[in-house]
Amino acid sequence: MRYQSTRGESRQYASAEAISQGLASDGGLFAPDSLPVLTYEDIKKLSTQSYDKRAAYIMSLFLSDFTLEELEQYSQVAYCAKRENGFSDKAIAPLHKLDDSTHFLELWHGPTYAFKDMALQIMPRLLMRSLEKVGEKRDVCILVATSGDTGKAALEGFCDIPGTKIIVFYPSDGVSEVQKLQMTSQHGSNVNVVAVEGNFDDAQTGVKEIFADSEFSSQLDEMGYFLSSANSINVGRLVPQVSYYVSAYCDLLNSGEIEIGEKINFCVPTGNFGNILAAYYAERMGLPINKLICASNSNDVLTQFMRTGVYDKNRAFFTTVSPSMDILVSSNLERLLFELSGKDGSIIDSYMADLSSKGQYAVTDSIKKELNRMFAAGHCNEADTMTTIKDTFDNHGYLIDTHTAVAYKVLNDYVAETGDKSKTVVVSTASPFKFCEAVLQSLGKEAIGTDLDLIDELSEATGAEVPAQLISLKNEKVRFPDVVSNDEMKKVVSNFIRG
Repeated sequence: MRYQSTRGESRQYASAEAISQGLASDGGLFAPDSLPVLTYEDIKKLSTQSYDKRAAYIMSLFLSDFTLEELEQYSQVAYCAKRENGFSDKAIAPLHKLDDSTHFLELWHGPTYAFKDMALQIMPRLLMRSLEKVGEKRDVCILVATSGDTGKAALEGFCDIPGTKIIVFYPSDGVSEVQKLQMTSQHGSNVNVVAVEGNFDDAQTGVKEIFADSEFSSQLDEMGYFLSSANSINVGRLVPQVSYYVSAYCDLLNSGEIEIGEKINFCVPTGNFGNILAAYYAERMGLPINKLICASNSNDVLTQFMRTGVYDKNRAFFTTVSPSMDILVSSNLERLLFELSGKDGSIIDSYMADLSSKGQYAVTDSIKKELNRMFAAGHCNEADTMTTIKDTFDNHGYLIDTHTAVAYKVLNDYVAETGDKSKTVVVSTASPFKFCEAVLQSLGKEAIGTDLDLIDELSEATGAEVPAQLISLKNEKVRFPDVVSNDEMKKVVSNFIRG
C-alpha cells in the first residue's frame, strides 16, 4: 500500500512516511493509491474476534509497512489494557438496538467520551513507530485544530509521550463548557491549549497555513523539531476509523440481525467529513453498504453540496448545540473527491484553489452522479435536534447527545422520503453528558448553571450513569486560559517549542 497526495504530487509514500509527515508537501492530503479488498470470508472470520483484533486486521490492510503483530500489540494496549483512562465498555464500540430497523453505534466509551478516542488512543503509537521506521531523529510537534472533541482526545493520547509536544487550537466560543474544561485543564508537561478568536474554520485555516510555511518549517528544523498533525487530515487518524464500521457489521451478523452480504445503511453526523469518509472506504473495500447518510446541523454546507454538486462556504455560520459539526470547510471531502475523480490530482488542486480564492467550486457531472449513487444527505435545525432528544428518550428510554440527535432526525427524514427499509446504524459520536445544558433543556428540564453544574441533574432526571472522568472535571483547574487571533498562532507555536 502506497499513499499519494490528493493534489497531484507525483511521489508515492509508504504509510509510515505519510503518517510521519501528516500533510503532503503540495498542501494535499495523503490518500491510498488503491483500496484493499475485504471479502465475505474475511467478515465472517472477523465476526469471531474481539474489537482489538478486528481493528488490527483492518489497519494491516492499509499500513503495509507495519506487521500484523505490531498492530495487534498497539491495538490491544489502546483498546483493552486495564488502565484508569481506558474504555468503559468491553465491546469498545457496542451497538444499541433501538428498534427492528435501527441500531446506534456507541463510539463514546473511551477516556474522553467522544468518538475521537477510537482513533486517537492508537494513533500516537502509530506515529511514534512511524518516526522510528523512517529514521526521524527530530522531535515532533503535533498541531491540532479542534471543534471540540478531537482536542481532548489528542491531548490524552499524546500526553507525556517522549519526543513529542502537542498544541491544540480551539474556537474561543465554539465548544461546550465540558469540552473546553477537558482541554484547558489537561495534565502533562508536553501539552499546550490555546483558544482562537473566531470559529473552527479560522483555527483550521491557521493550522494549515503554519504547515504550508516552508520558512517556518526550516526554523523549526534548526531547533530540532518538525510538525505533524493529529487531525483527521493525518492518515494515521483516518485508517483506524474504518475498523468500527466493519466491526458494527460483524456485530449485526453475530446477533442474527442480518445475513452475510445483506446491505445496511450508516447515518453519520458530519462536520469535517473524516468519519463518513472512513465508512466510504469500508464500502469500497467490500463491506455491504447500501447508503451513507450524511447528516448536517444548521451549518448544512455538506447537505447542499451533496444535493447540488456545488460546495459553497460563502454563507452564514451558526454556533449550535452540536458544536463539533459547526464547520464550513470540510477537509476530508478532498479525499472523497480524489477517489471519485479517478485520482486526478489536478482537478482536486483546481477545486481547492477555487475554494480558497472564490469560496466555492462545482464538481463534474460524473462526480455528482457517483455522489448520488452512494450518499444521501440531510440537515437538522436546533429545534428539531432538541425535539429528537426528547422523543428518543420518551419513546425508547434511550438518551442521546446533540450530534447523535442530528443524525437520527436526518435518518427519519430520509426514511420518510425514500421508504428505504434497510437496517441502519446511526453513528453515536459523544456522551450526552458532554452537552448537559442542551440535553436537559431538550427534556423540558430547567438548566441553570454551566454544564459541569448540570451533570448530576441530568443523571437524576434520566437515571443515566455519569462518566467517571466527567465527574472529576469539577475539581480541575484551568491551566491554559490564553486567547489569540489567527495571526498570532504561528508565534504561539514557536514560543511553545522554544520552551
